[in-house]
Amino acid sequence: MKKTLFFIIVLLSIQITFAFQAKSEDETAPIDSQIIELLSQAEISVNVLNFEKAHDQLDKALKLSKEIGNQKTIALSSSILSQLYYIRHDYTKAVTELQRAVSIQRQIDDQEGLAYSYLNYSKLYHAMDEPQRATTYLNQAQEYYEKNNDQESLGLVNLNRAIITLGISHSTENVNSALTYLNNAEIYLKDSNKKYELSRLHYFKSRAYLILGNTEKAKKEGKESLKIATENENAAMIMYSNSLLSQVEESQKNYIGSLNYLKNSNKLRDSIFNMNKEALAMEANTRYGVDAMRTNMNELAERNAEQEKSLKVNKLTTILSVALITILSLLTLSLYKNNNLRARANDLLQKKNDELTLAKENAEKASLAKAQFLSTITHELRTPLYAVTGLTHLLLEESPTENQKEHLNSLKFSGEYLLSLINNILDLNKLEAKKVEVLDTSFNLEKRISDVLVALKNSADDKKTQIHYHFDPDIPKKLKGDPLKISQILINLIGNSIKFTENGDIWVNVNRVNQVGQLVFLHFEIKDNGEGITKEKQSSIFENFTQGSLQINRKFGGTGLGLSIVKNLLNLMNSEIYLESDLGKGSTFSFDLKFEAFEQTEGVAASQLAKSNPLTNDLMHNKKILIVEDNKINQMITRKILEKHKVICDVADNGTIAVEKASNNYFDLILMDIHMPGISGIEATVQIRKFDDQIPIVALTAVTLDENLDEFYLNGFTDIIPKPYKTEEFFSKINFHLSNRNIPA
Repeated sequence: MKKTLFFIIVLLSIQITFAFQAKSEDETAPIDSQIIELLSQAEISVNVLNFEKAHDQLDKALKLSKEIGNQKTIALSSSILSQLYYIRHDYTKAVTELQRAVSIQRQIDDQEGLAYSYLNYSKLYHAMDEPQRATTYLNQAQEYYEKNNDQESLGLVNLNRAIITLGISHSTENVNSALTYLNNAEIYLKDSNKKYELSRLHYFKSRAYLILGNTEKAKKEGKESLKIATENENAAMIMYSNSLLSQVEESQKNYIGSLNYLKNSNKLRDSIFNMNKEALAMEANTRYGVDAMRTNMNELAERNAEQEKSLKVNKLTTILSVALITILSLLTLSLYKNNNLRARANDLLQKKNDELTLAKENAEKASLAKAQFLSTITHELRTPLYAVTGLTHLLLEESPTENQKEHLNSLKFSGEYLLSLINNILDLNKLEAKKVEVLDTSFNLEKRISDVLVALKNSADDKKTQIHYHFDPDIPKKLKGDPLKISQILINLIGNSIKFTENGDIWVNVNRVNQVGQLVFLHFEIKDNGEGITKEKQSSIFENFTQGSLQINRKFGGTGLGLSIVKNLLNLMNSEIYLESDLGKGSTFSFDLKFEAFEQTEGVAASQLAKSNPLTNDLMHNKKILIVEDNKINQMITRKILEKHKVICDVADNGTIAVEKASNNYFDLILMDIHMPGISGIEATVQIRKFDDQIPIVALTAVTLDENLDEFYLNGFTDIIPKPYKTEEFFSKINFHLSNRNIPA
């Protein structure tokens, strides 16, 4: 009987338990909906900065969640509360609430809630200037939303990733990346009802366009942000949008519009500050008790009344006190405004400084790219030019007719000029660094100018223009200076006159102005009766790539570089170019140069060597020279030039073959190219020096030497001959090193 009674009681208990659970589930369902609604409203209240209302909604949601034991909504309440503290810049409390939320969500395996908390963590660490941690949490949130194809949340991920990217750097690359994220976010959020996030989206697009200097797009996006924020009464975004639009208007020099937006922003800033104060006061009341505070305030008021009665003074003292307080208040207000103005000025200065730094970096990159391009193109120009000058030299030695000889001399002179032009284009890029040097060598100025005129004669004949040449007979025959730079200046100026003079005349006059001892002062004048130049264009034609007008460029052609080279070369030689011109009447270019009159003398070492052992081309007879050169044409030219003087030549197509031949054969001298397939000429020289430190190795190269001479000598080269070269210099250096090798140690 007892067993039967016990069994019935157990059955009844089980039925009652199931019934109670079913009833509980039915009752908790509407409460869950009520909690979710309260939390959604709380999130909206946080975004519109209604902190008091947000506190009230969160408290109700938390209370209901605890009553039914819903851990998921308890965690969500903490996560939303962290947003409230984040907006009020109380990051310590925000982190605490998020940690509490994440701890619960991990216990109950709430992946959706964790993703939402990670998104908030990302915002928080971005605000705390920790972009790496912000990105890490954002990636974790994105992984969940991608797995669940949550388009709206992916839009928020892209929005926050753009904000982090903008916070790292304002470089063009970062800003463009941020715009890409923002455009993706706009696609994801196009149908979203999260108006606060949409306002933030357009706000940060406006900031990005402002950084890039696109003020029209910046204004458009800023107004869209302001519109959305105003429609949804989002005070914070209204304030930020007004502030940003003030900056946009300022960049467009619309200072009245900028001031109006700034006033609106500051007005809202004060309002938000007061709201924040009220929220803090509310927390204080909750923590310490409103009644106790009111009691203390009443007591203080009574004491204050008694003190006022006992501390009354005469009217004069009161007036002075009020006046002093007023003055101090005005001073404080003035300092506050000045501080704000100074802060804005500092921000603007920092922005400009960042822009200048970026511009400097870009300029340095462009300068490096230009230097690399010039180095490459110079080598590519020198290599074929070597073939021109080398073949010209060979043809001159083939007993040409007088007419052919004149043409070949003109070709030789033009080749030398072209080489000089290549070198001086590089020199122009080194002028600011003061790395270009003027050579001092003995030359015949009259012959130099005559050679220039011979080279330009055909061009003048084509234009049916007569060139009249006057050279002052009092000018010494031998002068000390840089003949190639003088030739380049005259070729550019006379060539310019020929280009713009048809069926006319050109006068080239060189006169001695004064002579003091060995110093000779000369005046050069190139005059024509051609097109002429307008007064407006006369100051600009000496700039790089500039001509008189677009019509002149189309009619006469040219790069517009010649007069710029002339100006820079004359500046290098401590002189200036002067121009007098009238449109339709012609132009006169003039300049003054100082020279030293002397007969060329050799250096001490060279003269002593010449006296003891005169250098002649006979020294090369039957000498064995190894030519290391990968270019077949250059091989042929160098070999023929040497074989005309009975030199026994051998050729190596690359550095590896050169090392092998040098180790197995005897040579009196090696001519080594630098750029070759396989190992370079420098590497080949280093290897040869390991087993032969006596043989002369001369670099015969088309590379630009600049300041790299030490590198050649340190790696074992005996001397350097740049290609193209004058054959006289070529033979002189070869004979010098052959004679030195024959001198006993």
